[in-house]
Amino acid sequence: MVQARNPAFAEESAEVEVLFAEAAKFDNISKRMKVSLARLETGAQVVKDAMGPVYSNTQDLQTMNGNIDKILAAIDKMLIQTEDRGREERIIRSGPTKVGLSEYLGSLKRIDRALAQMTATKLRVNQQAIGDYSELLAEGSDQLQNLFRSSLSKDLKPIEPLHYITKQLPFPMIPSEKVSQLGSIDAFISSPSAQSEPASQGKTPAIRIYSECRGPYLSNSLSNLSLASISTSKRKNADEVYRQGTSGIGTYASGIEGIFLAEFQNISVIFPREDWGAAFESTCRKSLAEFAKTLRELNTHIKANMNTDCFLAYEIIEIVISLSFRLDQKTGELKLPFADALKPIRETAKASLPELIEDLRRRVATMQTLPIDGSSVSLTSEVMTRLQTMTLYPQSLGSIMASLGDGSWNRGVAGIASSSASLDVGADSNQLLSHYILDTIEALLSSLEVKARLLMKSKSMLGVFIANNVALIDRMIRSSDLIDVLRTGGALARLDAWRKKGTSSYLDSWREPCSALMDVQYTNRGARPPSGSNGLIDSVAVVKGLSSKDKDSIKEKFKTFNACFDDLCSKHKAMAMEREVRNQLSREVQALIEPLYARFWDRYHEIDKGKGKYVKYDKGSLAASLATL
Repeated sequence: MVQARNPAFAEESAEVEVLFAEAAKFDNISKRMKVSLARLETGAQVVKDAMGPVYSNTQDLQTMNGNIDKILAAIDKMLIQTEDRGREERIIRSGPTKVGLSEYLGSLKRIDRALAQMTATKLRVNQQAIGDYSELLAEGSDQLQNLFRSSLSKDLKPIEPLHYITKQLPFPMIPSEKVSQLGSIDAFISSPSAQSEPASQGKTPAIRIYSECRGPYLSNSLSNLSLASISTSKRKNADEVYRQGTSGIGTYASGIEGIFLAEFQNISVIFPREDWGAAFESTCRKSLAEFAKTLRELNTHIKANMNTDCFLAYEIIEIVISLSFRLDQKTGELKLPFADALKPIRETAKASLPELIEDLRRRVATMQTLPIDGSSVSLTSEVMTRLQTMTLYPQSLGSIMASLGDGSWNRGVAGIASSSASLDVGADSNQLLSHYILDTIEALLSSLEVKARLLMKSKSMLGVFIANNVALIDRMIRSSDLIDVLRTGGALARLDAWRKKGTSSYLDSWREPCSALMDVQYTNRGARPPSGSNGLIDSVAVVKGLSSKDKDSIKEKFKTFNACFDDLCSKHKAMAMEREVRNQLSREVQALIEPLYARFWDRYHEIDKGKGKYVKYDKGSLAASLATL
């Protein structure tokens, strides 16, 4: 086996020796390559050190050559611009009306480009040309501004808005061909290069010129409506309550809306979108100032006639809020100026709510007399008419009451002035109005009751007086939109309480005849009172069983009842009662008297044996008398 393995080892040994020989050979080659690489790197560094300055100088020469080319090109352009400056100067000096707006704008644009190019070269030789071109550009811009102003000045004759409102015609606008021309002019004179100084508060020269021209046109056109609003609001009869729609303020608002929207359409065509708001606000400013002045004058009139003209304040609030909302929807502007103009009227409207309640209390307190027949006072009708009128202004009153807070009107005007109540955003306007109406009615009836207790001697008269006023209030509620406001939430229950109070006070006077019908029966002294065969009380037997003293007492009771009953019936008929009050009180009297008298009559009518000396009324005649009440 050893002999068999020796040849294999010998062969492997030979292969190893070959591999070692190859490795030695490659190692030798690697050393020679490293030496060659080192020589190559040394040579490359020598070349780099020699060629670096040459390359750098070549780059500098290329840059210089480029600058020279640019300078030559700028000089060529300058020569061309210098040659063209005379032509552009002639165009600018001639003006846009002679050469035409299109050619004039083209010349200005060429001057603007040339000026930008010369400024960019920063060559000293261009400074004189830059100054000349800048002067031409400024002169051209001034002439365009003058053209812009003169074009606008040709359509500034005031119009009569009432003509367009009554005939439902669109308000006039600037002619379309002129609008296009104005837009082209604005595009240049509003550009930064054409402005000698930055726009003030976002107003370009075009906006300033436009508002200076069109602003007076708007205010002059609306001036007659302003005067009409004031004159129609001041009535000859100062005691007459303001009626909705009789003031010209609604027409004034319609005129403002129509002419403002027409102006906004002009602006939206002439100016770019970002300038619409500034141009519109600036143009309408004078008209808005006149509108605010008109509202202040109306506010002075309202404050001097609060009881009759507070409704004008409510109407103005509704009109202006609606106008502001519509304009804001269509233009996105003027909401704040209208709100500022409305502030005095709004504050007066707030103060009117407690003032009206305080006023009715003062008027009742100063009454020297009350109707001698128990009829309602005219103040009740006035107050209810006022409350009925309030239902015509749900939007404004809801807003005002929500800002005051529920019930704050009961604190008086001074309480509202010192109040810091915030807007009650969750308040229901209908509910707030319902509470105010009920508080007003409560203040009226409470004040009338206090005054009536001082001036009226009898409770019956007091009861009729209260009942009559309650009936009038109830009728005016049910015959108007007040019923819709007061229907829910048991609001009428408070009025029913007053109705019952009046009825109770009136019935107190009928207690005397009722007391005369009361007798005393001693059931422990004998059997039940004798009755007839049909179960009715036998009056003959009852009277027969009375002692002479009891008979005299019964006779006296009949006489007392007759006198009191006749007297009360006479007084009842003499009192002035509302139809429903008379029906109600007569039913209450009948329900009180008839059962008592029927019982008393059944027992004791035989006291005078049918002679009528003591028993004046039988049951039928009493019922007939009660029916006449």
